[in-house]
Amino acid sequence: MQHVTDRVSNPFGMTPPYGRFVPGYGDANADFHVVGDHPGVHGGAETGVPFTGTDAAERLQRALRDAGLLQTVGDDPEVDRTFLSYLNMCVAEDRRSDADYVEMERFFDAELRAIAAHVLLPVGERATRHVLETYTAQAYRTEIDMDQLHGEELLGSGWLVLPIKDPAEWDTDDDERLVESLLELQSTDFRRETDLGRFTPGGESYHVR
Repeated sequence: MQHVTDRVSNPFGMTPPYGRFVPGYGDANADFHVVGDHPGVHGGAETGVPFTGTDAAERLQRALRDAGLLQTVGDDPEVDRTFLSYLNMCVAEDRRSDADYVEMERFFDAELRAIAAHVLLPVGERATRHVLETYTAQAYRTEIDMDQLHGEELLGSGWLVLPIKDPAEWDTDDDERLVESLLELQSTDFRRETDLGRFTPGGESYHVR
């Protein structure tokens, strides 16, 4: 299903129940969905756009640009095929509690399933753990080693998952490692769709995962 919208910020009109929030941002028909923690960790509280407003966020943006997932870097990056969002989109002065994440999960899950990207790119330990436990068969992983998982392609339940180490903790070669992994992934059949058009009236293409 293709979404028809010209809204880059909050294309589905998400309205969380409390406080200021940083909504999802990007292409509603994205192939790649970058998943962060919350604005206090990965930026955007002032700009209203995920993964903006900090040096670490711009470092991640530059890597995504070099891999072809963003067109420009800045507080309102130009996107194509990519969507950016948080597990918890709300802005808060204090530390987020586990109950806060539970409260916001329904919003995140609804947006993730509406976007239906082919590749999930969780950023940092919390987002990676949530994506692996919720959207893959990787729940057996009790220890999340982000140094090891950074840029590693994993199979999910209808998605491919490529975890990203928190950019605030990147070593000198982590940028290059991520870019190389994303370029290699895009050189493959990462959509992994099957054309079932031959079974439908008229024989038009009908692709499913």
